[in-house]
Amino acid sequence: MKKIEAIVRKTKFEEVKEALLGADINWFEYHNVHGIGQSREERIYRGVQYSTDVIERVALTIVCRDQFVEPTVKVILETASTGEIGDGRIFISDVIDTWSIRTGEHGDTVLRDKK
Repeated sequence: MKKIEAIVRKTKFEEVKEALLGADINWFEYHNVHGIGQSREERIYRGVQYSTDVIERVALTIVCRDQFVEPTVKVILETASTGEIGDGRIFISDVIDTWSIRTGEHGDTVLRDKK
């Protein structure tokens, strides 16, 4: 099992969410995050000047079986990219075990495939 953590632009989140659901990736969590990026310049958007020091993003967390990692990453890369600095990052790490609180079962059987 793998844990995929993706940090994407807030403006691209809805597209990413719909693409994940369309690819049968039907369980993930997300939350708003703030981060500090490499760019430290002032930008103007619709006549308003703002600093790029603090960047608003959405963090997604997806736990899946190994065979679903590549398709999941592909969906995120295709939909979250604008080609500009600040598109985000994807991190993949191993998941040692998982437990269902309701049933007490554990292992990758806790991860249900869509039927």
